[in-house]
This record gives sequence, structure tokens and C-alpha cells, in this order.
Amino acid sequence: MGQDGKVTEPVNSFDPPRLVRIATVGAPHGLRGDVRVSVHTDDPHGRLAVGARLTTGDTRTREFVVAALRHQQQHVYVRFEGVADRTAAEELRGLELYAPPSEDEPGAWYPHQLAGLRAERPDGRLLGAVEGIQHLPAHDVLVLREATGERTLVPFVSEIVPTVDVPGGRVVIDPPFGLLAAEQEGTR
Repeated sequence: MGQDGKVTEPVNSFDPPRLVRIATVGAPHGLRGDVRVSVHTDDPHGRLAVGARLTTGDTRTREFVVAALRHQQQHVYVRFEGVADRTAAEELRGLELYAPPSEDEPGAWYPHQLAGLRAERPDGRLLGAVEGIQHLPAHDVLVLREATGERTLVPFVSEIVPTVDVPGGRVVIDPPFGLLAAEQEGTR
């Protein structure tokens, strides 16, 4: 309780709107504390470089410093400072790791910034609004809520989504015929 008698919230350094998810910790690998991670960034060498600081998103906000990074086949393995053995590594399984957004690349955006953007055709006609992005095995898809209320998964490839304009509040979608629900209903 504060001096004025009001209840005060504890300060928590985890602030989801200001942090982006970088990786999810998976299974331990070996005996020295390495863990396999699922990467949620297009720059794993930069975001998981030795010395990088990552924060957890759980209720006990913790910070981890990358001590080693390596790739083996199609997997990424990380060792964190202070995690010296397999038992300690096992305790990290399932943790989501976050970091502040990187501002280095002009025109760069993060998946959470897409939700709510206006979706329009190349000629400017409204298609609907982006609800988010889903990561599927073949490629990512935009979740589009069409103006009709239908939910459509749009392949997030440059041929179909040529423009992502976060500052302008829009994405341009050039859908092939039949992709949108309205076009599917018209062909039945």
C-alpha cells in the first residue's frame, strides 16, 4: 500500500507491448545445460548472439544471458549463463523468451503489429482487417476477417501480400480468385 493509502501494483519489467517473443525453450540437449529452442525471429544469429539478454514472460520475470549458440542440422541450441547441467536446463523447458524490439531495419515490423491493420486490394478496395498471423509448417498465413465477417487464411507470401505498411495501418492483398470467402460463395 502506498503512502496515500492506495493499493500499488508491484513493478514487473515484463511489458508485452514493448517486448517481442524471440524463442521458446525446448528439450535439454547433452549434459552441459544446452537447450534446443524454437526460434521466433528472422535473425537468430543477432537476437540469440553470445551476450544477448532475454527475459521470460512468466510471473517470476527472469533474465537469461546467452553463453553459447550453435546450429546442428535444422535445430538451434543455446546455453545460458548459470545453466550448467541437464537438470537445470530441464527446468527451463517451455519458457517463452522475449527481448526489446530491434530498431535497426527500416520497414521492419513484428507479427503483433499486424493485428488490426486494414486489408485492401491493390486498387484500395477494402477486404477487411488482419486479426493476426499463424505460423504453419509450409509458410505463415495472415488471418483475415473479411468485410463479410468470414475468417480467411491468406498465404503470407510476397505474390499475394506485396505490401505491409504498419505506419500507414494497412496491408495490400492481391488474392488469387477463389481465395476469399465471397468469391467462393459466388462460384457455388
